[in-house]
Amino acid sequence: MKKPKVSKLKRSTIKQNKLVRQGKIKKKTSKSTKKHKPKHPNKNHVKDQSKNDNGDSLFKMTNSDNLDFLRKAVSDGTLLSNGNTYNDTRPAKKQYSKPDDNENIEGDYEKEYFTTVSDKKTVRHLLPLKTSKGLIRRTLEEDIKEEEEIPDQNLEDEEMNESEDDFQIDTTDTNIQENNLDKPISTAEIIALREQTLSQYKLRIGVLSSGLLEDPQNKVKNIALLLEMLNEYRPELQYTVKKLVALSLTEVFKDILPSYQIKHQDNPSVKLKKDTKHLQDYEKSLLKGYRLFLTKLEKFAKVLYKKKGDTIKKSEPVLRLGELSLKCLGELLVTHQYFNYSVNLVQLLTPYLDHSSPAVRKIVYDTVVSVFKSDKKGEITLTIVRRINHLVKARSHTVHNEVVAVMLALRIKDVNLDREKELELKQKKFMTYKQKLLRMSKRERKRSKKLEELEKELLETKAEENKQSKQKYLTEVMKVLFTIYFRILKKAPSSKVLSTALEGVAKFAHCINLEFYQDMVNVLDGLMATGTLKYREQLHCVETVFAILSGHGDALNIDPLRFYTHLYRNLYCVQAGKSHDDIQIVLRILETVLVQRHKRITLQRLLAFTKRISIISSQVLHNGSLGCLGLIKRVMQLGKTVDQLLDVDTSVGQGIYNPELDEPEHCNASSTALWELTALQRHYHPTVRMFAQHIAMNAPVNGKHTLPAEIAKMNGIELFKEFDPSNVVFKPSVTTPSTIVMDAKIRPPPVRCNDPCLAYLEDKIVNTKMNTSFKCLYKKSSISSVVKSKKKKMKHKTT
Repeated sequence: MKKPKVSKLKRSTIKQNKLVRQGKIKKKTSKSTKKHKPKHPNKNHVKDQSKNDNGDSLFKMTNSDNLDFLRKAVSDGTLLSNGNTYNDTRPAKKQYSKPDDNENIEGDYEKEYFTTVSDKKTVRHLLPLKTSKGLIRRTLEEDIKEEEEIPDQNLEDEEMNESEDDFQIDTTDTNIQENNLDKPISTAEIIALREQTLSQYKLRIGVLSSGLLEDPQNKVKNIALLLEMLNEYRPELQYTVKKLVALSLTEVFKDILPSYQIKHQDNPSVKLKKDTKHLQDYEKSLLKGYRLFLTKLEKFAKVLYKKKGDTIKKSEPVLRLGELSLKCLGELLVTHQYFNYSVNLVQLLTPYLDHSSPAVRKIVYDTVVSVFKSDKKGEITLTIVRRINHLVKARSHTVHNEVVAVMLALRIKDVNLDREKELELKQKKFMTYKQKLLRMSKRERKRSKKLEELEKELLETKAEENKQSKQKYLTEVMKVLFTIYFRILKKAPSSKVLSTALEGVAKFAHCINLEFYQDMVNVLDGLMATGTLKYREQLHCVETVFAILSGHGDALNIDPLRFYTHLYRNLYCVQAGKSHDDIQIVLRILETVLVQRHKRITLQRLLAFTKRISIISSQVLHNGSLGCLGLIKRVMQLGKTVDQLLDVDTSVGQGIYNPELDEPEHCNASSTALWELTALQRHYHPTVRMFAQHIAMNAPVNGKHTLPAEIAKMNGIELFKEFDPSNVVFKPSVTTPSTIVMDAKIRPPPVRCNDPCLAYLEDKIVNTKMNTSFKCLYKKSSISSVVKSKKKKMKHKTT
């Protein structure tokens, strides 16, 4: 049987009613019938008609009586009693009146209306009073108030902005000056306006920075406000404002950044506590602001590098801003070496070590040296050294000296590459032996893994893990460092960084593998044999060789005779001029040669070096003299064989001393004495005089000529640094000379001269209060006698 058809309208109605019963939709109410409102007549309808029809036809149709009535109504004001006025647009309503109403009721209302309306006054009807006689209506007259001025919206906006931001920069004066272009502006007004605006910027920067330091978590939005100031575009303010903001933000970040890295994993499914969520939001905002600030500084610093084909000369303020940005980046790297983006800072700053400007190189050099000295983990040090290796290799060793010299500041003392290699071989042998003999089961492997984890935790509690990781990093640093040095020695022996590379090899020679010692000595000997090295580079080669031989290479069969000759020959090159700082290198080498290896040096060689040290002590500054004398004192204390140089009897020696011979074995130093000590006992420095007297008396331990304890315990290098006059400080301080006033009675009278010319000059000098006599310049014969003798000779010749 077929189902009856249901219309679509009925189905929709059923569905809608069902949804209404379920409460999913609201029931539609029936639409209210709208009453048809008649259209309002046009306001200006009567006026338009009056414009078209000037009233001529109506005037003709009215009678004379009606005209008189209209004139009277207009003059009396009763014309308004006709219900609708011309300006009333509302439809007229029917008025119903009682048949017994007074005929003059309309007139009464009109009179009441006109009495209530007066100029600039309004009547306010009050509640009536009910009495026995009836209702008493009350009214109150009030003056018409003028329209109140609408408050300026701009002022409200300014107040809102001031409430949001503590301070706003006032630019009204600048706008006035821009609008009044016809009026000339003096330079003083421009400077005053700039100072005023700049003071407002300083105040706002100070308020935002101090608020950020007081409460970083709640005032973290101040970072964005400060970063907006870095976009200042006005040419008279932009560089100054950018410098102020950069310095302020640098100091703020140095204080508020944590010492750990911020690492967040966005996982929206994990619910966090309110405090944890607030802390994470703060860290994200802080990290974002720090990243934007580093990006701005990088942009400012990029102007220091010229691109290929760029011939535009940068202005001085732009370059100064770039240098300041580099300084800020360096301070952030030094303060927060382990925070986020530290590796990025290293990648950014390292290429500026090879910049053409010495000021830029100095900024980055000081930054890297500070990082090397303060790094406790070794990780950031390894990153910097690897970056320098890449830079030197990419530019084919044609770099400035600072690129290689900065690695001399590395604090590496206990790294032994031989020990590391032995440990690796031992571990490898142990693993192979373990794999062969002890094939552990699965359970045993799990147990050994747990034991390793337990040992690691125990090491962490004893801080041994940190030491091991640091040792591992420093070992990698040494490998990269010697890769740089050996590549320079092999591929670029004529480059300008060779001297620095040799100095680095000499400083870290104790860390070189033992298998490289023989090859290193041969390479250095070959470099010195070429004759192209300067005396400073030769000194570094000698220092490297003796550093190798005094350490693990002591057992090597290497004869350092030729290096003794190189050292002895180059000692005369050190003087009190430009090469005076090289005396430190000489003192380090002689400390190794004469003190640490005193048992391996012959007597003639020892006497020759001691004599030459005393010679150079008289041609350097007082701190260099003290360093040399301190070294001589220490050599004399080690053995009594050198005291024969204090004997002035030269008949004991084998021949005549030859100070110009470059061979210390054959110069006959035993036939001379330390004559320089007599000159040093009259030195201008009191400590040098005291030291020379002490050595001349054979360095006594006690007695009259002993040294003070604080000076006696210093070696030559320490004495050189302690009395260094480079800081314009004389130690001990120079006493001011006492002023001597001559009494006039004691002053001797001037001696009169017999010659009239000299007597005249002497009178002139006496009148100027100078006691000078020329009598000592002449013998009995005066100028006049000489002239007379010449005249007699001329007469004799003529006759």
